[in-house]
Amino acid sequence: MSTQAITILSPGRINLIGEHIDYNGGHVLPASIDKKIKLQFESASDDTITIQSLDYDTSIEIQVGYFAKSTVEWENYVLGVLHYIDRLRPTMLTGFKCSITSDLPAGSGLSSSAALSCGMATGINEWFQLGLTDLEIMEIARKAEHNYVGTMCGIMDQFAVVKGQQDQLILLDCKDHSYEYIPAQWNAYKIVLLNTNISHNLASSAYNERRRECEKALEIINSLGHSYKFLCEVPLEVLHSFKEHFETSTYTKAKFVIEENQRTLLAASVLKDGNLKTLGELMYRSHQGLSNEYQVSCLELDFLVNYTEDLDHVLGSRMMGGGFGGCTINLVHENFIDAFIENASTAYQSQFGITLTPIITVINDGVKMI
Repeated sequence: MSTQAITILSPGRINLIGEHIDYNGGHVLPASIDKKIKLQFESASDDTITIQSLDYDTSIEIQVGYFAKSTVEWENYVLGVLHYIDRLRPTMLTGFKCSITSDLPAGSGLSSSAALSCGMATGINEWFQLGLTDLEIMEIARKAEHNYVGTMCGIMDQFAVVKGQQDQLILLDCKDHSYEYIPAQWNAYKIVLLNTNISHNLASSAYNERRRECEKALEIINSLGHSYKFLCEVPLEVLHSFKEHFETSTYTKAKFVIEENQRTLLAASVLKDGNLKTLGELMYRSHQGLSNEYQVSCLELDFLVNYTEDLDHVLGSRMMGGGFGGCTINLVHENFIDAFIENASTAYQSQFGITLTPIITVINDGVKMI
């Protein structure tokens, strides 16, 4: 165990394109960002683990080995991580204290949940010198979300939080976890997020329902003579040839998934070539699919994306994250950022009576000890 206090910085993430694709075995294009959760670890005199959220003025105290689920959602991210680390490294944990602060807004689609769980897993790994690999940390965090929180997420969020690098996007193949870094070369453009301040709870939303529908589509295809492991492996023409076997809703969502995977690969290719215009067009097409076909958008997100479509200084815009609220991600020319934020905020306030929160962000390093 460490004898001194340690500090972990764990970032949120953006995803340029490739939404709801990770649990379907496709390609995504995320990056870690400069908005982070800070976790400070120090020793305790007994076997009590104390986790304190300074921002929310709340804390939990648990005894080592007693990691039962809580009725408070944020606590389950911590409890799940502790439970799965205790399984991997039995008898290695003792008491410790951890205080948490954050400039990463919760419920905004920036994956504060993965930042918390990966940050906690990384901190415990460093504090107790457990020798966990990056992949083990990701899987611990994902299992915590699946089995303690109830969100059947893919691997993208955890991967971006752990493997992120400054100024690099990650083209991740969620099928086998292979990846490559792609320089985030926007020229004079910046990433501007517009937070709708409509909060979503993915565990109780349609997120898990969408996943079940995709699994159902794959079952139907495989029952007709195929053996695909993931929906993203299915060629569009194969899906189309079986259209009569699907309910319209299931077919439409499966079609979106396959096309979104293709859009992500194309986006990575045009980004390497510096073709930002096509990149922006792909972002708009992604949003149209998420809204009309996959049906995970909402009026507020659609309004903000539609607002940008005739603006020459915005290359592309789309909803980001699980949906039903959270942020839009926009590529905006640096000379027009202030005016863009002001005008979009005024229009949004006028339409919904809600104040949006702009977030200007840059791509930064993944989780690390400082």
